[in-house]
Amino acid sequence: MTRFLGLDPGAVRCGVAITDSSATMAFPRPALPNDEMLISSLQTLIQEERVGAVVVGRPVALSGNVTSSTKQADTFYRALVDALVAIPVVQWDERLTTLEAQRSLSQAGLKAKEHRDHVDSAAAVIMLQNYVDGQHAE
Repeated sequence: MTRFLGLDPGAVRCGVAITDSSATMAFPRPALPNDEMLISSLQTLIQEERVGAVVVGRPVALSGNVTSSTKQADTFYRALVDALVAIPVVQWDERLTTLEAQRSLSQAGLKAKEHRDHVDSAAAVIMLQNYVDGQHAE
């Protein structure tokens, strides 16, 4: 089965999650710096992990309106589509995933200061798991 890579693009870091080989469970990977090396780093990860599709989070306001974060994510998505011609790249609504990730990290005992290092990939896990669950429901 195809493994999925989930990405939660942010201004500073990109949260990363990947599914298991059966594509039923999402797991966090260390967030990557959102810099000029991000796409190259992702291409390496995709090749090493034999990823068959990439899911990019698309943050929109609760109202459904486009925000500056949405525009940044859309630009990142288009760059990935251009760079990853051999595999599908899709966008997925990631509303409230960061808030849900922060709650989960707090419940796990991490202090608010420690969230920064984990929240991006935790949000990517939630977004990717929602995507995977949606695929299995179809």
